[in-house]
Amino acid sequence: MDKPKPSRAPQTRAKAMTPPRTVLAPRRDQPLTAPEVSAAKGKRRLVMITAFDEPSARVGDAAGVDMVLVGDSLAMAVLGRPDTLSVTLQEMIHHTRAAALGVKHALLVADMPFGSFQVSVPEAVRNACRLVAEGGARAVKLEGPRTKEVAAICAAGVPVVGHLGLTPQSLHRLGGYRVQGRQVEEAVMLVDQARALQQAGAFSLVLEAIPAPLGEAITRALDIPTIGIGAGPRCDGQVLVWADLLGLAPSAPPRFVRRYANLAQAAQAAIAAFAADVRTQRYPTADESYPSSAEFARALEKRLKERQAC
Repeated sequence: MDKPKPSRAPQTRAKAMTPPRTVLAPRRDQPLTAPEVSAAKGKRRLVMITAFDEPSARVGDAAGVDMVLVGDSLAMAVLGRPDTLSVTLQEMIHHTRAAALGVKHALLVADMPFGSFQVSVPEAVRNACRLVAEGGARAVKLEGPRTKEVAAICAAGVPVVGHLGLTPQSLHRLGGYRVQGRQVEEAVMLVDQARALQQAGAFSLVLEAIPAPLGEAITRALDIPTIGIGAGPRCDGQVLVWADLLGLAPSAPPRFVRRYANLAQAAQAAIAAFAADVRTQRYPTADESYPSSAEFARALEKRLKERQAC
């Protein structure tokens, strides 16, 4: 009798076209540093992704990204919460420590969560140092035009990535996840804030959800690289959230997201195939079991019968 064949998960195709060739960053013996990221301005495009644990950081690092960001978006992408406001510093340290184990070449950046830097400058410095000392981050990112905090954290020896435009930790003040800088005066203010963050010591700047011309204007105005997420193609680099890029997010992605895979669909199909094989006794087969001699099976059966008779 023929052995039943295991079920096969259907093949899935990515929603969006991937580039015709893969361009990896040069491999390194040591992780990329903040000064090296800053020096890349005008020389090459920078790539950042978010990651939340060792596997996601390891895969992103192996793909050749320049920076791995343990973002406070883990509240939504991993923990299933409605926004980023509830993620705690201890949770960020926990996930940063896990991601650090997977990063060998990229620069590991940790988000400073809501409430960890807004209360006072000394507390901002203390919490940034915890993300480095306890979490293993090599830089931190904080939202908004917080020049005093940025300067103090840099003075403590921790590199800082700034973040302007749509700052999700301020969603209640902003009235939701809305594009920022649509009005000229607001756009000019964002350019000034970007210059101030650079002056305070930030080595890079994330620009989120702003008009493309404004992203280009800020990029031209700065000597440090800009990393866009919904800020147009003229930024010095781009970042996407892990779950959005790979099609793991359950909701429709924002306009700026390009999905390069649909891993949620592929994973669901694979798990359904596994469940079907288990229920129909197609898994495991003899080839997927540890073998033993016929004498072992007979001896084991005999010994169990003897014990039962006692």
